[in-house]
Amino acid sequence: MAFHQPPATYVREVSLKVINLQQTCDFYEKSLGLQLLQKTERSAVFTADGKTPIITLEKPDNVTENQPRTTGLYHFALLLPTRAELGLLLQHLIDEKYPLQGASDHLVSEAIYLADPEGNGIEIYIDRPPSKWEWNGDNVKMTVDPLDVEGLLSEAEGKVWSGIAPKTIMGHIHMHVANLDDAEVFYCSGLGFDKVSQLGDQALFLSSQDYHHHIGLNTWAGVGAPAPAKSSAGIHWFEIVYPSLVSREHAIENVNKLGFSTDKIEDEYYTVDPAGNTIKLSVQQK
Repeated sequence: MAFHQPPATYVREVSLKVINLQQTCDFYEKSLGLQLLQKTERSAVFTADGKTPIITLEKPDNVTENQPRTTGLYHFALLLPTRAELGLLLQHLIDEKYPLQGASDHLVSEAIYLADPEGNGIEIYIDRPPSKWEWNGDNVKMTVDPLDVEGLLSEAEGKVWSGIAPKTIMGHIHMHVANLDDAEVFYCSGLGFDKVSQLGDQALFLSSQDYHHHIGLNTWAGVGAPAPAKSSAGIHWFEIVYPSLVSREHAIENVNKLGFSTDKIEDEYYTVDPAGNTIKLSVQQK
């Protein structure tokens, strides 16, 4: 998982606004097997390794249902360390009769898809070795082929699921945006990512240090889709981690030059992309 540590710039944590905190907590703890790190009447923090926050749930006052055809979260993606761990989790979800939304072989990875009880999209995946990825210059080849489900489940035979693997991390995030060109300028010229793949005028994939993608962007909610209401359930923010203070400062300067603001709130820096998605800008702690 060298693509999620310095010198890479990567996604580490996602914060979600929810309506039913307890029901959503039950899903992340019992269905996905994350550990509850901290809980109050209005929030809950989950971890895979017992110490690093990976998903934060918040229940704001007067939160409202998320409306369709708006910008915001398409899915966040949890990266598991081994194929056996993915097979184990898939078998657990099948045993629990939790509904899946899809399963795909992307050449660079193998993935299953589902949503939490409030409709937040989730991908759970494993990477194939980077030596197996196919590159054409600066573009990585990704497909949407059928997943070898039987082979994946066979990896779990004879093993007992006891929660999500402690080495699970946030692998990437995929967002609905209003305009791909505007998003590309913001994330590449501003935040410093590189374009590694594009699906026509529909989707764009960006990365750091030649990963297949840390960030996906699409216009599947509609070109020009509006941002959700401030009170809407769904994603609150996602965190991008820079390898150093200097690299974060460089990103902040570039974002500001593009005409976007950054705000410092309790020692944390935040910015908002052209589609209204809030991003927390952090630095890897040594």
